[in-house]
Amino acid sequence: MLLDMKFAYQIAEEVRAQTTSAEAVVQTALARAGVVQQNLNAFVTIATEEALKWARALDARIRAGEDVGVLAGVPVVVKDNICTKDIRATAGSKILSEFVPPYSATVVQRLEQAGAIVIAKANLDEFGMGGSNENSAFGPTLNPWDSSRVPGGSSGGSAVAVATGVAPLALGTDTGGSVRQPAGFNGIIGFKPTYGRLSRYGVIAFASSLDQVGVLCRSSRDLALAMDVMAGHDAMDATSLATDKPMFGAALKQATDLRGLRIGLISELSEQGNSPGVLAALKRTVDKLTTLGASVGEVSLPHAPYGIASYYLVATAEASSNLARYDGMIYSERSGDNGLGQLEVMMRSRGEGFGPEVRRRVLMGSYALSAGYYDAYYGKALKVRRLIANDFARAFENFDLLMTPTSPGTAYPLGEKSADPLSMYLDDVDTVLANLVGLGAISVPAGKAENELPCGVQFSAPVLQDERLVKLTAVLEAHDGEAFAPLAPL
Repeated sequence: MLLDMKFAYQIAEEVRAQTTSAEAVVQTALARAGVVQQNLNAFVTIATEEALKWARALDARIRAGEDVGVLAGVPVVVKDNICTKDIRATAGSKILSEFVPPYSATVVQRLEQAGAIVIAKANLDEFGMGGSNENSAFGPTLNPWDSSRVPGGSSGGSAVAVATGVAPLALGTDTGGSVRQPAGFNGIIGFKPTYGRLSRYGVIAFASSLDQVGVLCRSSRDLALAMDVMAGHDAMDATSLATDKPMFGAALKQATDLRGLRIGLISELSEQGNSPGVLAALKRTVDKLTTLGASVGEVSLPHAPYGIASYYLVATAEASSNLARYDGMIYSERSGDNGLGQLEVMMRSRGEGFGPEVRRRVLMGSYALSAGYYDAYYGKALKVRRLIANDFARAFENFDLLMTPTSPGTAYPLGEKSADPLSMYLDDVDTVLANLVGLGAISVPAGKAENELPCGVQFSAPVLQDERLVKLTAVLEAHDGEAFAPLAPL
């Protein structure tokens, strides 16, 4: 029988006190990962040898009296588009299937310096392009609540790892909702901070002005611990905020009630287009917020309905530029023999190495950036992006946080939207706005909706006010108890 994984803060306390060992915790996590992998295909790589070696070294340091950090012995799962030294990072793509980074991303380094242990690399939609985790070269990940359905994407493997108790913390990346949407589909917490608060150094780029590392977990206290460890300026990332000082742990100490908090329910995204079950969950959350002392009122973001169109022009244009480097010439997989010319090898490598969704988005982005179309498409998308940012700025003059469903519906059956990518893109209507504007946003569990599947409610905060989101989550969690994000069945 597999033991349930405790919260990160509990594990760290016990490992530091030597009431358990990092090795024992990691062995439990690896055993659970093996079962989850067999049933749900949540991982690209399970780093058994590396994790156990790190755990034994950590235990030795603790016995020697060293302070190994606030995350001592905590197992962490890392999305496979985030670099991990000596553990391959494929981005879910055939073209990087054998890439082993010589360095770790800054966020991974900081977690490890605080005592955390990377046990596995999570499956994902290729290069983060997808909302279902079906676009992976390593096969789809399955939803633990119903294995006939998708887990959400692109950080689907990370979400499943947390939801099934493999690890209390997982890293994902969020370009248009790729942390928050799978969190909603799996009944856990998914957090994307303000753009620049977490370093992107070592993240395999999709769309550089939108990409942000995010955290998936089941406890606000775990989230605060992870953010206080990872956030802060990084000289290796030009987009890292130079003056940032994370205060997430301090925010938790103020999490008693929500009196005086003003929350705006975005009318354009909280009515038609959502399933009945999601609307019922949204209403339950509104009622809970008012009971806890918050005031909830409607707010209009007139340009919100144009967010999807703007996002998919900006994101694909940047993807076209970022993925140009994968040409079979340096470190990406090469197709063709030496008798072919350079152009033919590059064409074959990209055609065979990229999956259909990546090829589709690269073509869309290349078209949007091409001569004669730049102003009509990409340039116009940037103008709409600014209008959406203006809408948020006006809304935050009257509200402290804004609120929507995380997704219009619950997890859908595998293959249902594969032949209709536009319908999958439209599922991002609630989440893309935070990326376009650079705001922090969080998805918190909101109970069950259709087919007894989990759903989430999303909150967004003004720039650099992410701690408000963690405080809100802590109050909601305390109201429902720590099990408000229950473990999914294996």
